[in-house]
Order: sequence, then structure tokens, then C-alpha cells
Amino acid sequence: MIENLDQNQIIFIVTVMAVSAVIVGFMAGLFGIGGGLLMVPILFYLYSFVGIEKTFVMHLALGTSFSIIIPTSIISTMTHMKFKAVDFSIVKTFGVFVVIGVVFGTIFAVSLKTSSLILLFSIMTMIFAIYFLMEKEKINPRPRQINLIYRVICGFLSGFLSAPMGIGGGVFNVPIFKIFGYSIPVAIGSSAAIGFLTALTGAIGFAVSGSYLNNNVPLSLGFVNIPTFLIFVPIAGIMAKVGARTVHKVNKNLLGKLFGAYLFIVACRLFLEYLKF
Repeated sequence: MIENLDQNQIIFIVTVMAVSAVIVGFMAGLFGIGGGLLMVPILFYLYSFVGIEKTFVMHLALGTSFSIIIPTSIISTMTHMKFKAVDFSIVKTFGVFVVIGVVFGTIFAVSLKTSSLILLFSIMTMIFAIYFLMEKEKINPRPRQINLIYRVICGFLSGFLSAPMGIGGGVFNVPIFKIFGYSIPVAIGSSAAIGFLTALTGAIGFAVSGSYLNNNVPLSLGFVNIPTFLIFVPIAGIMAKVGARTVHKVNKNLLGKLFGAYLFIVACRLFLEYLKF
């Protein structure tokens, strides 16, 4: 258990978290994804390593991921705003249905066993891996109006599916906005803003539900681990700003392929973990 860790193990865990925060923050700003797809697998393995009860280890990873996404999404959004890459009209009208979806998705996620959450996460991650490996940026995209029915359906599903994955929803929202003709910088910037709404709702939901279930995880508020939050946020926040600036300077097709390859490996690895349960 946590109290039995020696100094070297603690240093190892903090180091892994710090290095992970650099990558998570940068990718969050770069892709507008919040960083949950990167954080959740890392936190899952770290919490398993320190002896967190299997019943709650995935729930703790999800809730903590949401809490970290809150400040990183704020910083990312503010940076994208400087480049006029956030469409607040879509954030307001699309975001409200995302929040509703997150509420129902969180209730659904808390009711699932860890093994079921791992399986769901691995399947959805594989889908996203294929998307990033195959996607290409449109040339001179022209935004078109997203009518109400699409906003309701897509927004709700984005929020509902984001909750059991501990993500800001960018992997859903960025492709949706691109389909409707938004440029990749605006799709990413607007997604980062919506990610704040998703993460705030999800973090509150997991904190409350974890407290209600009395998970007894040390130094945690429900399913939100405080030390992890304090280690990740300062580093990831700085790197989110760097990543958001980089969006407007680099070849995102190449980075997208690399990110897709990472997700593919994560999906396969987590599926193997599921088979062990």
C-alpha cells in the first residue's frame, strides 16, 4: 500500500508524473484534447503500482484526470484566444449539451466495474488511434452552421462518452467541428474551451460519487487524488500554453500520426490488462 513505499519508489512515482505532465500539457494544447487519453493510462498504472484497491483504481484515474484538465484547458483556451481560434458561439450552444452528457456519463461510469471501464477505454482509444492515423486536414475549410439536432445529439454523445474515459472530449469535438468545415486551429481552440466545461462537470461528479462510496483512498477528495493534481497542474499548465502556440507553427499531420501510433499501443496494452481481470 501507499504507506509502505520507500523513498526511491516515491521519487520514481513523482518523476514519472512530472515527465508525464510535460507530455500531457503539450499534447493537450496542441490537439485540444485535454490530455485525458495520455493521463488515464499513466495514472492507472501508477495507482496500481502503489497498491490502490483494484475496485477503484480506474475510477481514481478518471476523476483525477478530469481535475487536471480543468486548469490546462483554461490555459490552452486563453492561448488560442490570442490567435482568434476560439468560436464562442459554438462553445456556448454545443457545450451545454456536452455538460448534460457528462452528468449522465459520470453516473454510468461510477456504476461500472474497473474491468468494464478498462475494456471501454481500450476500445474507444483504438477507434481514436485509427482516426488520428488516417485523418487529413482539409484545404481551405469553410465552416457551415451546425443545426440544433446535430448539436444536441453530437454534444450529448461527446459528453456521455467522455465521462467514462476521463477526457475533455477533444477527440470527439475536434473531428465533429472539422466535419462541419472549421479549420483545425479553430476546431482545437473551441474544443479546448468545451473541454473546460466537460472536465469541471466530470471532476465534480467523480469527487462527489467517490466520497459517497467512501473509497478510503489516502489524500483524495472522492475519486480525485490531491498530490497528483498538485504535481501535474503547474507543469502541464505551462506546457499546455506551449502546445497551443505550437498549433499555429508545425505540421500537425505528422504529429497526428505519431499521436495515433501512441494511442494504438495504449489501446493494445490496456486490452491485455482487461484480459487479466
